Amino acid sequence: MAHPVATEPVHRLVPSPAGRIHLVEQGRGPLVLLVHGFPESWYSWRHQLPVLAAAGYRAVAVDVRGYGRSSRPEGADAYRLLELVEDNVAVVRALGEESAVIVGHDWGSTIAATSALVRPEVFRAVGLLSVAYAPPGGPRPSEVFAGTPGPEEFYVSYFQQPGRAEAEIEPDVRGWLAGFYAALSADTMPGADAPDPHFVAPGGTLRERFPSGRRPGWLGEAELDVYAAEFERTGLTGALGRYRAMDRDWADLAPYNGAPVTCPSLFVGGALDASTTWLADAIAAYPTTLPALHGSHLLDGCGHWIQQERPETVNRLLTEWLAALPS
Repeated sequence: MAHPVATEPVHRLVPSPAGRIHLVEQGRGPLVLLVHGFPESWYSWRHQLPVLAAAGYRAVAVDVRGYGRSSRPEGADAYRLLELVEDNVAVVRALGEESAVIVGHDWGSTIAATSALVRPEVFRAVGLLSVAYAPPGGPRPSEVFAGTPGPEEFYVSYFQQPGRAEAEIEPDVRGWLAGFYAALSADTMPGADAPDPHFVAPGGTLRERFPSGRRPGWLGEAELDVYAAEFERTGLTGALGRYRAMDRDWADLAPYNGAPVTCPSLFVGGALDASTTWLADAIAAYPTTLPALHGSHLLDGCGHWIQQERPETVNRLLTEWLAALPS
């Protein structure tokens, strides 16, 4: 007898190298694994889970290690990309599957691309939201970010020292998150003449440059409550571990320097997102770096939180792409 499709999201904990991974699944069919970015959670995919389920897929959104109800190992080494890839593999196996399509946003995009790069036998296709794929290699990341011209400090460098960003964020997690989300959302991001919120002035904080008292349209009180409650409970150190492992990734992934991701792929970015501007050369290189690319889409008037700012468009692009994949 056929099993009924799960019409409501189901929460589960599964074992992984991290200890445990919390996930939320909905629907039955081919597995689609959804991986969030910073500073988010499985909840970032709340608009995608029911749509993918209705389209005939087993949609599964994880809390990346360091977030939510997933384990939070200590030390930056625990947040290397190769560790996160193995968490994803463990999720696929724990769900009784042999393979999955993987889709990521922000850091999740990098995690998804790396998963497809190093474990192609498990991840048969990859969708990338907001952050473009750039093959491993090049200069050491800490040297790149430390070399930003001028006296201001790039946010990635600001995040490196354990405890520093936490001291800014954790006294008022809810307010900080609201400002961070607003700074990168199309309808509330600072204008071109305002100080760039991706940089910190000498002796300053990131929060000083967040929009004051403005909330993006996609972020109501209820949504902010969910995010804030998670980070008030867990703190930010696990989430920030991803940034603090970047130099370790550079060494770990040296065998893959310059390598393309050859499985079927999709890219969707926001035209107003700084990530798409910074990585414009990477997007232009897709014919070489993503040779099986199905489509590359920049959504006009859209910022960084793409699947929450433009859920209908992202859902349409994802379901059309998934339907076109070989079974």
